[in-house]
Amino acid sequence: MLRRLAVASVVFTAACAGQQKPAETAAPNGKPQPTEERVRIGNQPAFDVATCFPRDLALPPANQAVLVGAILTTRPEVMECLVDPKNRGPAEKTEVTVKSTVTDTSATHAVSGENLSPTGQACIQAAVDKLVKPPLLSKGAQPVEASATFEHETATSASVKFGMNEGSDYSGAIRLAQPSWCDCYANFKDSTPPVLTARVTLVKGQPVSEVAFDPSGSTEGDQVAACLKTKLAAVPANATSDKLTYPHRFVHFNSAGSETATTLPANLRFFQLELIRNQRAAAAAIALGARMDTAVAYDNVVKKFNSTKNSGLLDEMVSKCKAYVDASQGVVKALEAQQSVDQASLALVQELKATDAEGWTPVETAGKASLETTQQDLTKATAEAQAAPGICPKVNYGPKKKK
Repeated sequence: MLRRLAVASVVFTAACAGQQKPAETAAPNGKPQPTEERVRIGNQPAFDVATCFPRDLALPPANQAVLVGAILTTRPEVMECLVDPKNRGPAEKTEVTVKSTVTDTSATHAVSGENLSPTGQACIQAAVDKLVKPPLLSKGAQPVEASATFEHETATSASVKFGMNEGSDYSGAIRLAQPSWCDCYANFKDSTPPVLTARVTLVKGQPVSEVAFDPSGSTEGDQVAACLKTKLAAVPANATSDKLTYPHRFVHFNSAGSETATTLPANLRFFQLELIRNQRAAAAAIALGARMDTAVAYDNVVKKFNSTKNSGLLDEMVSKCKAYVDASQGVVKALEAQQSVDQASLALVQELKATDAEGWTPVETAGKASLETTQQDLTKATAEAQAAPGICPKVNYGPKKKK
């Protein structure tokens, strides 16, 4: 159930979607310099505003499915930690494993990985500790352990890399500052901010940049742009060139946002949907774990009743079975939500395929497979939910009918 749509073969990625074409360095006379002197400005990866709004994750009793789902909900925060180059080693690929252990006295998370620096480990540790707080097990219960792995590649994941050129370095400084500008995104807790473009000018001797945003096309977008402009005034420029002007593109996603995200271009909507799908898959895993827990709880009380014939257990049997019925319906709802985003993603890919068949055909194939698997899971979950009430005891607390 914890599947991830394979998009490695696609030219577009969530990270490079925010990158710019080569920006022209302005000459002293204001005319563009020759093509061979143009500078490619990088370090403009998308920012997931979901990291601005920590979620209150209410978890059912811990089992492996619940823990795996809970860990995977932290993906936005984990990947944001890895944007900063100081949190990664020199390799292009970083792999992070989070292992959670829950006992009757504690719930802990251990973060390890390859190409992960101590500051990166500390960043992810703090995020997971803050967001994943499973309830402790009942006294004497066996410990529960689960782990999940996250992969980050600088070529395809949101990343900053310094040392390319001063324009890219300034853009990198902007991107690393964005998580501290969350007040600019206060109105986008459940939606996705529009893409914004600013003309940034760096001038030698000036401690800050000159910034002018293009009109966004909406009042909400212009408000975000105005807020970001004030924040940019605090980012040190330190230009060494006489003058450099280039476009900085602010691309935003929201893992907790709407499937529609009409403010985004079609290719960016695909990545927005992919982020949402990751969260829906995590929610489905948690729901599945909750159903497993309630099934075990009901089974245990039924076994106790069968061995003791204690009628005092009937109320507990009824309540435990109701919990199982509710949890079974919860799995159906979670999978319906996952199916919805799978369907929206596939429809969008088929639309994009009309403009680039070679690039999007592999994604369409993977999308169809993902949707088919979700539909199969949903069919099974629906059947179990429909059957669930039938296993509950039929208790009549009224007086016995006279014969």
